Amino acid sequence: MMSGKHLHVRCMAHILNLIVKDGLKELDASVTRVRHIVRYVRSSPARTLKFKQCCAHVKVECTKTLCSDVPTKWNSTYLMLDTTQHFEKAFDKLHLFDDGFSAYQCSHLCEDGGNAGPLESDDLVNVRNVIEFLARFHELTKKVSGSRYVTCNSHFEDVSELYCHLKMCLASVDEHLRKMAQQMQEKFKKYWGEPEKMNKMIFIASVLDPRNKFEYVEGALEELFGEEKGKKINAEVYAYMNSLFGEYLKKYSTESCPQSPSSSTSSNNTSNTPSGSVISASKLRTKLSLKKQKEDNGSGGAKSELDKYISEEQEPFSEEFDILSWWKTHAPRFPILSELARDVLAIPISSVASECAFSTGGRILDSFRSSLTPKCVQALICVQDWLREEKNPTSVEEDLKYLEELELDMENNGSTTSIV
Repeated sequence: MMSGKHLHVRCMAHILNLIVKDGLKELDASVTRVRHIVRYVRSSPARTLKFKQCCAHVKVECTKTLCSDVPTKWNSTYLMLDTTQHFEKAFDKLHLFDDGFSAYQCSHLCEDGGNAGPLESDDLVNVRNVIEFLARFHELTKKVSGSRYVTCNSHFEDVSELYCHLKMCLASVDEHLRKMAQQMQEKFKKYWGEPEKMNKMIFIASVLDPRNKFEYVEGALEELFGEEKGKKINAEVYAYMNSLFGEYLKKYSTESCPQSPSSSTSSNNTSNTPSGSVISASKLRTKLSLKKQKEDNGSGGAKSELDKYISEEQEPFSEEFDILSWWKTHAPRFPILSELARDVLAIPISSVASECAFSTGGRILDSFRSSLTPKCVQALICVQDWLREEKNPTSVEEDLKYLEELELDMENNGSTTSIV
């Protein structure tokens, strides 16, 4: 359909990953130092125990546990920084509980061969700023990576909000934040700065959201590309959507038309009806019904379904709005347009869910677990699937304290056994 013009949709989660990684380069030194000390604490149970004693001494109230990150995955770096900021007092006093901490900071080399050095006061200030800045990207990544709800209709809205967020950060008084935003905006423009290269399904999906329609799309396009260019792109989107609706009109108009009364039915009605006036009324109803159907299908110069949909008032904005239920309810009014909406809204804007589905085996049966039996691997995958199907998702954060105590007990028992 449409010569395959709308088949390729870029993964939004991957683009967000590239954008954030470019921005984090500006704070690489501070992030490296934080990563450095977190790895030190996490490298052995003895160091973890000393760190806990330090936290208790300085009365750190946070119950979270320090987590290491994967440098190539910015979201894990964000989670590491978000947890670390709560332990600033503990890191200041850790050298009193662990004699090797200061020496490790000054002498240990990082992956790039350089020395990260001790944690400075500016580092934690930078960390807090970057956490606040990246929180929006973290939430957006989780949102677009979902597989249990529609994501296509929010694609253009999320892009517009992200642009406004970067624009606001460019005016910040914080120099590091400005540099981050500048780097990220350049990468943003590479993927979303040229509307000619963007898949028009991004805009059409937003129009098919009854809360947005063309009012939102036109305003957002003008904000992104300027008033003149925004109006031009909006006109192109409208023309493209009309063409696409025309394709669906050809495909579904004959299928959606109600069957006209057959000749046998008409003859039966005629033979069983003593009055000619009733026969005329029946013909009139059929004629009016066919006329209305033509108007709904855009024939006879009347408004098409698309025009009627666009001309109606927007739905009030609500986070709990269920777009699929809305189109299901209004399908009798827009039989052909609802088919178009069904196909467009089914487009995922992220390939994260499908990639996770195909890579789950590698995460369970890696090089460190190569001795697992097939039965054990099957059990692990089944349990993982059952947990995901739970109506109330399992919150790992709530059980971190218990899991950590369990891990320490197992390690201590293991070390005792090996000594014996």
